[in-house]
Amino acid sequence: MENTSNALPRNINNSKMDRGLLRLLIVAYCLVYTVSECPITLEPSTVVVRHGDPVSVNCTVSGDHEGIGWEASEGSVDRVEGVQFVTWGLETLTEWDIRPKCFGDFLIHSACDMSLNITVYKPPDSVSISVVNHTDLKNEGDEYQLQCEVQNIAPVQYLTVKWYKGETLENQTSYDDLTKTPVNVSSTLLITPTSADDGAQYSCVAELELGPEGPQPSPEVKSDPLSITVHYAPFFSSPDETVEVTEGEEVPIKCLALGNPPPAYSWSSPSNQELKTNEMLEITSSSLSPGTYIYTCTASNSYGRQSKIFTVNVIPKDDQTVLWTVIGVGVAVAVLLILGYLYYKSKDGGNSII
Repeated sequence: MENTSNALPRNINNSKMDRGLLRLLIVAYCLVYTVSECPITLEPSTVVVRHGDPVSVNCTVSGDHEGIGWEASEGSVDRVEGVQFVTWGLETLTEWDIRPKCFGDFLIHSACDMSLNITVYKPPDSVSISVVNHTDLKNEGDEYQLQCEVQNIAPVQYLTVKWYKGETLENQTSYDDLTKTPVNVSSTLLITPTSADDGAQYSCVAELELGPEGPQPSPEVKSDPLSITVHYAPFFSSPDETVEVTEGEEVPIKCLALGNPPPAYSWSSPSNQELKTNEMLEITSSSLSPGTYIYTCTASNSYGRQSKIFTVNVIPKDDQTVLWTVIGVGVAVAVLLILGYLYYKSKDGGNSII
C-alpha cells in the first residue's frame, strides 16, 4: 500500500515535466521559424542594365550553410560550400527576360532562395514625327493628326512619349504593355492650327523612366522638329488710321497685313480710282485742297481679303503760318519778361549794397 501511494505522485510529476518540456520545444520551434527569414542578401537587390552591357550581383549569406549558388539561364553558379558570398555576373547581357536566383541549403531553413529583380532596357533606334495623310501645308482651322514613331525600344511599359510645341509640353502617352523584348510603338497628337502657329515646330521625345535604380537622367531620344506652315487669309494687326499732312507736302502711308501666302495689295483713292499695287502709298497733298480724304487699302490672297481705311486730313498752309506766328510771338514775349525780371532784380540788389 505504501509503495502504491509513493508511486502515484512520481508519475504525476513526470507527466507534468514531459508536457512542460514539449511545450518549450514547440515554442522554440515556432519562434525560430516565425522570426527567422531566409539569410540571403542580394547586393544590389534591384538591377537596371542596358542590353549588351555587363552585370554583376553578389549573393551574401549569414550563418552556417551547406552550400550556396546561382540559378540562371546565363551565368549559373554551382553550389559552393565554405564561402559567405557568391557572384553572378555576365560580361555582356544578351537575354531580355532573364531571372537569376540565388539559393542556399541551411541547417535551420533546410533550403531557401531569393530572386533578383532585374530590368533589361534598350533606348529606341529612332524617333520620328510626321503628318498623317497630309503634306506639311495646313489650312487654318482644319484638324490634323501628328504621329510619332518609336522604333525598337524595350521595355515599353517604362516608356513615355512626350509631345512639344517649341519648348511647351503639349501632351504625353504612356504604355501598359508588359512585353520585355524590343517593340515599335506610336503616339498621335491632334492639332487645329491657327495663324499664330505658322512656323511652329513640333517634336516628340521617347523617354524611358526606369526609376531611381536606372540611369540618371532618364534615357531619352528626341525626334527632329517638324515645322508646320499654316495658310490663312490676310488680316491687319492695327485698326484704321488717321494721318495729318500740310498742304503741298508728301506723306507716305504704309499698309501691312499678315497672311500666308503673302497678300497682294491694292489701293482706292477718294475718287474710287485704283492706285498702286504694293503696301506703300506716297500721297502728294499739293494736288489736294484742304480737307479730309479717305484711302482704302485691300490685302488679299487665295484664302480671303481684308481692307483698312486711312483718313488723310490736309491742313492749309495759312493755318500753319498763323499757328507758328502765334507760337513765335508767345516765345518772344516770354523772353522779354524774363530779361525784364532779371534787370529789375539786378538793380534792386545794387541799391541794397549801397
